[in-house]
Amino acid sequence: MTRIVPRRRPGLWLASAVVVALGVALAVSLFRNPNIDHAAVAQFQFAPAILRGLRTTVILALLAGAVGAGLGTLLAVMRLSTSPILRTASFGYTWIFRGTPLLVQILIWGNLALLFTTLGPFDTNAVMTPFVASVVALGLNEAAYMGEIVRAGILAVDRGQHDAAVALGMSRALAMRRIILPQALRVIIP
Repeated sequence: MTRIVPRRRPGLWLASAVVVALGVALAVSLFRNPNIDHAAVAQFQFAPAILRGLRTTVILALLAGAVGAGLGTLLAVMRLSTSPILRTASFGYTWIFRGTPLLVQILIWGNLALLFTTLGPFDTNAVMTPFVASVVALGLNEAAYMGEIVRAGILAVDRGQHDAAVALGMSRALAMRRIILPQALRVIIP
């Protein structure tokens, strides 16, 4: 009987040891750094202002994620549409929002009153508060990325699934909602 012996990999062990040593050296350097006041960090870590900021950040991330997921799904379906206008609009949106830096987008939405003094009957500064501008900018940016993720998930579903749904008499929209998107979630979620 042949005994299987794993191949020796000294380079892998050496590289791992170097990375661990660098990580330990960085941690020790940060801990012993006289420019960092560890007592002040510990004292203010759970200060009310920090916790309010954390709460605002979590709410902002959840709202922007919800906007991005909803609009991203719509963009993915538009991109896979047979209409050249919907495909082009979805491509253009994705190209613009993925191609411009997020900070520029935040500045544009935060300073929207420079371009439009009113939004319908409302004052732009009253509608576009800093929090709303942040949700809009982050949500629209996330939608561009989520649109591509959802599109890839939809394309990963076998074409036969759509054909079977149509053969059962389902409309394209119903097939997308009941058959294609639930199967695409297996690819989208990871």
